[in-house]
Amino acid sequence: MGFVFSLLIISFIVLILINAIFATFHIVVWSIDGLNAIFQGMNLTERIIYSTYFKWIILADILWIISALVFVFRRKQYKTDEQLYYLINKPIMEPKICVIIPAYNEEPVIEQVVTDYINQKNIESVFVIDNHSSDDTAKIAEKCGAIVIRKEKNMGYAHSCVMGLKKSLETNANIIALTEADGTYSGTDLQKMIPYLDNVDMVIGTREIQVLSEKGNQNKTLYVWGNFLLAKLIQIKFFSLQHMGVVSLTDVGCSYRCIKRDALEKIIEQFSHPETGDVLVKPNSGLFALFMTMLGIKNDLRVVEIPITFKKRIGISKTESDKKDKAFKYALEFFWFILRS
Repeated sequence: MGFVFSLLIISFIVLILINAIFATFHIVVWSIDGLNAIFQGMNLTERIIYSTYFKWIILADILWIISALVFVFRRKQYKTDEQLYYLINKPIMEPKICVIIPAYNEEPVIEQVVTDYINQKNIESVFVIDNHSSDDTAKIAEKCGAIVIRKEKNMGYAHSCVMGLKKSLETNANIIALTEADGTYSGTDLQKMIPYLDNVDMVIGTREIQVLSEKGNQNKTLYVWGNFLLAKLIQIKFFSLQHMGVVSLTDVGCSYRCIKRDALEKIIEQFSHPETGDVLVKPNSGLFALFMTMLGIKNDLRVVEIPITFKKRIGISKTESDKKDKAFKYALEFFWFILRS
């Protein structure tokens, strides 16, 4: 079904472009040559209807709609096993949280971030994975009480995430939280994320809620709508006719999340190539959050997305995702990753 999904999405985009180009061309031609069209007794509607191209486009549109309906109705029983995809209640009686913070040159904010998480309830340990910073990020984090893992060279954000998640499994934590070192997320949100783990395996945040976002944050209009549309693409990929999908998403780029230990153990080896150990996504592409979400869904983890607070970044973006050309490039990478995964 993955191939069918990809084919439907790509053909949909192609058909939208063809329809738009066809309509625009005829409107422009008719508006330029409007008087002749009137004298010849041929208006815009007639020009379109009698066009051979129009008939082929309509046929293609109808075939696509039929294919989409077949896809939808074949998904009526998709991921509907009661034991895997419906309500359970398995409370975590004694939460022990390990927080993972990938960091690179975050000296201005790392003290604030580490202190914020250390001061939260049920925190067992805070790991800062220092991606070979050239400033005092590691030293300050250590002084604040974090366990710092220093990398000998910069191997990228995704590598830091995987390293931190693996380190968390060496502790006795039963909940692992992944967050950022740039001050955009709040440690207090753990207290509203953790309760959901009574019913699910992984809780991920969404930054799309305006009243929970600090004005002036880096999620501008382009990023908000791009994240939303890509999130809905994932939802369609895992579409189920009964509940509109096994997951409901609005934000693909949010890395803030909490996951149960046993759920992480189920997927941890799938982050990396079995022979080389290389992380299976580009080190600095920003794909890791999306990768982890989709990996969880494909491995039958129960995933829920909830609103979180989102603040302005302190410092600069290390992936340069705040630049429009980079953001557009990442959007295309995200889109292609969703199709082929």
